[in-house]
Amino acid sequence: MITHNDTLTQDFLLLGFPGTQALQLSLFMLFLVMYILTIGGNVAILLLVSTSHQLHTPMYFFLSNLSFLEIWYTTAAVPKALAILVGRNQTISFSVCLLQMYLVFSLGCTEYFLLTAMAYDRYLAICSPLHYQAIMNSLLSAQLAVGSWICGFLAIAVPASLISTLSFCGPHAINHFFCDIAPWIALACTSTQAVEIVAFVIAFVVILSSCLIILISYIYIISTILRIPSSSGRSKAFSTCSSHLNVVLIWYGSTIFLHVRTSIRDALDLSKAVHVLNTVVTPVLNPFVYTLHNKEVRETLFKKWRKV
Repeated sequence: MITHNDTLTQDFLLLGFPGTQALQLSLFMLFLVMYILTIGGNVAILLLVSTSHQLHTPMYFFLSNLSFLEIWYTTAAVPKALAILVGRNQTISFSVCLLQMYLVFSLGCTEYFLLTAMAYDRYLAICSPLHYQAIMNSLLSAQLAVGSWICGFLAIAVPASLISTLSFCGPHAINHFFCDIAPWIALACTSTQAVEIVAFVIAFVVILSSCLIILISYIYIISTILRIPSSSGRSKAFSTCSSHLNVVLIWYGSTIFLHVRTSIRDALDLSKAVHVLNTVVTPVLNPFVYTLHNKEVRETLFKKWRKV
């Protein structure tokens, strides 16, 4: 019988990606470049917002939170994946694996809540412009941001605690490049039904609730924009939320499949491929989306560049 103390001292093997050494090296270079771009791009946004007085608004306060989150979200998964790809260290202890899983999924949940808060901010700015500053003041924006972080980290506490009680007595090879819930609990020799149900319910509630709020917000936003008489006014109004909408589409497109399904034991290899999009590609796209699609950020960036 495997005891709980024995489980805590066990090591697991992260399999990473199958393929030749040339493929592993190519993936390593791709992941490394995208990781550097992610860190650099999001740090640049943080510095730009913090040093530009015209960007000290709730919209860019939420963007700063999103950039800060993306830095840690990709850092929780990618450095270990880089070590695996070069064959340096594929092993990971149970406690570190649990911590990595908790951080990746907590930060992922937090991103859902932050994107929802940003959608509400855009709804107020476009649909209630006269009352926007009175409603979305610094206190409310801070409460929404702090609430997003707290809810995100609390949401994963229950499945993490349930996983910590599982016993693993079979092969300890996790078919992934980080400690994802699905391939990890597939190795357990005790019942994982409670973990699967809790993980599914949390993912379903978080994704569905945030998606509904964002959808309703954009229904009102689009209907308000369409009622603006001038084409220039419509274009200006839409430009203030186009960056957020693009990020929402990228994020939800890559995560709905991962978390809303009947069994988290299914499609492990496909989940691994989609997680690459989620943890490596999406974080590097967000800074460029907000830079290229946001006129105010572009103008501020050009002003800073001229002063250099």
